Amino acid sequence: MQDRHSPPAPDGPDDSPPSLYRDPSFWGMSVTQFLGAFNDNLFKQLMLLLAVPVAGSSVKVDQQGLATALFALPFILFSGLAGFLSDRFSKRPIIVWSKMAEIVVMGLGVVAFLGFGQTGFAGLLVVLFLMGTQSTFFGPGKYGILPEMLREADLPRANGFILMTTFLAIILGTASAGLLAKLAGPPDASLAEKAGHLWIGSLVCVGIAAVGTVTSLWIRRPPAAQPDLRFRLSSLAVPPDTRAMLRHDRPLLMALLASCMFWLVSGIAIQAVNSLGLVQLQLGELRTSLMTASIGLGIAVGAVIAGRLSHGRADFRLVRIGLWGIVLWLLVMSVSLPGGRHLLGFAGSFPVLILLGVSAGFFAIPVQVFLQTRPPDEQKGRMIAVMNQANFLAILISGMLYSVFDRTIVALDWPRSPVFAMMAVLLLPVAWLYRPRHDADSPSTVVNSA
Repeated sequence: MQDRHSPPAPDGPDDSPPSLYRDPSFWGMSVTQFLGAFNDNLFKQLMLLLAVPVAGSSVKVDQQGLATALFALPFILFSGLAGFLSDRFSKRPIIVWSKMAEIVVMGLGVVAFLGFGQTGFAGLLVVLFLMGTQSTFFGPGKYGILPEMLREADLPRANGFILMTTFLAIILGTASAGLLAKLAGPPDASLAEKAGHLWIGSLVCVGIAAVGTVTSLWIRRPPAAQPDLRFRLSSLAVPPDTRAMLRHDRPLLMALLASCMFWLVSGIAIQAVNSLGLVQLQLGELRTSLMTASIGLGIAVGAVIAGRLSHGRADFRLVRIGLWGIVLWLLVMSVSLPGGRHLLGFAGSFPVLILLGVSAGFFAIPVQVFLQTRPPDEQKGRMIAVMNQANFLAILISGMLYSVFDRTIVALDWPRSPVFAMMAVLLLPVAWLYRPRHDADSPSTVVNSA
């Protein structure tokens, strides 16, 4: 039965979906994703800004690494189950229920900020874990539904548009967090005083989550990809048929590993920019958040350009350009002068971080399209869940690595910028060794072993 909130579904498999920008289902997915990304980044950045030790703060150890790891942990624990549900049932109701859960989680965020004086960071960390859990179940439906409701030739443009709007949401959410943190109290205000005023930002997130739930109702309901799929304990990890597919499909496996390294470096980058701005450049919350948001602006631009240049397929030439660009701009960001002064400062860092983001967009779009289109239809949901699992394992490791880097820099009494050089060293082997063929994007022919 058709849901009364949904646009009319195609009558049969021979009916083509509407053109991309005339499709209300595509717009419903785009707006839903935009609002979810805005909420995630507003709340996370508010917490990360509180977690950085600055002069006069009661925070003595940078807790960004712990916060990043806790947000990533649910993706590792629950992505297998989320992928199973995404293939076993229609993806639309999973998206809608995930958005309803977001309303509850953001409401708990209000409570955590109001009760910061009693619970400290523990309450916020619990909410961050729940945010990660909600996003874990939203992810396979969000990414997996695009190939099911759009024409394959539209996927690069659709991914480019959604990635662009996602990072626009990151820009706005991150910048809004900086503004709210600045308004929460004077620089010498105690941590509890600042946190006690930030509940208003979390209340705004509740309203945005409610709007996102409404827009999710406009998403067309595709049939379940594999309605006879049975749950097995192996579904909680990497299912056997997905492992078999990755063993036999080397381009798919290499794309997954390259994606993991990209997210490992990306996870460190956000924390590094926050630390650079607040500690080395002493910019305050607002300008630090603008620096962080500039990466999102660059990714949005890079995503649009990559989507237009892809011409309906995963163009791996853009991936190599993007990888070397990321390495270059990370090295530029790492340079400090004698006395600990940063070479670029705030004004110089802003355009370099935008170029870093453009390079990241060049990398992300072709790899994202490839990971979506390469697996057979009945494997897409689980493959995307495995991708989430692997990427967020990398993000969890990024939190631990950043903590190691931060303690090393503090022990050596170095400025914060060398962390960017450490990231470039991590990514250099990928840029050197990952050389996918431009014609490697034909669909996988691995037979389902289930």
